[in-house]
Amino acid sequence: MGERLSSQGADFRRTEREGVLTVTFTRDAKLNAVSQEMVDALRSAAVDLGDRDDLRALLIRAEGRFFSAGMDIGETMAGRDDTDGRDTRRLRRSYRRLHLLFDELEAIEKPVVVAVQGPCWGVGLELSSSCDFRLATPRATFALPEVPNLGVIPGSGGISRVTRLIGPHWAKWLTMAGEVVDADRALAIGLVHAVHPEDSFDEEVDAFMRKLVDLPGDAVGLAKLAVDTAASVDRGTARDFDRVANTVLLLSEDHKARVRAFEERQHRA
Repeated sequence: MGERLSSQGADFRRTEREGVLTVTFTRDAKLNAVSQEMVDALRSAAVDLGDRDDLRALLIRAEGRFFSAGMDIGETMAGRDDTDGRDTRRLRRSYRRLHLLFDELEAIEKPVVVAVQGPCWGVGLELSSSCDFRLATPRATFALPEVPNLGVIPGSGGISRVTRLIGPHWAKWLTMAGEVVDADRALAIGLVHAVHPEDSFDEEVDAFMRKLVDLPGDAVGLAKLAVDTAASVDRGTARDFDRVANTVLLLSEDHKARVRAFEERQHRA
């Protein structure tokens, strides 16, 4: 089955191929600064990934010099009520909408992968930290420059999710100091899972997505849920969850079919 273009905007392209839904940022003229159109495209993709059985995984990637330079500040500031310097309710609502999107990417019981081909800063890193897997090229860099550049903290997951991924030691390096982390250090501290050469990056990403699509969907989804649960509850509760999950999976047709296939391979050997 070939790749099918399902929708396209000025700032993104959405395609579907063999169970993989891909959203590609195409706003290179603005260094892929995240616009509302890009957020809406991701939100629509999250809904479809959750609802459609034929879609097995989501890939988020970008074209151009940057994966993302962060949020489009000009668009964010447009229309803001500055009569008293405060428009707090609207700002909190805007943050909440972005939080809900990232929460949904984290909660969907299907793999969400981000492929970072260049600098991934600000909300780009916050988005990436809500994904299950992060792949990068050597040209990728990661930064949360909100404190030095804007006098605010990264408020869309840059504190909570990044700290959970790499711990407070490196989270302070990125947030308080506003330091830039290169791809090798990102791999060393656990911010990304793999770094692949630029000339083979697309092939490596495609191969990883094919591997994910071929895995048993229910087991992958429950594994994702079990890992995230284990990270936030006590060990006893986490083990209880494991037992409940496996009582479902052990009775599934997928499990039975894979056991039969394993036994057949053993018999032939």
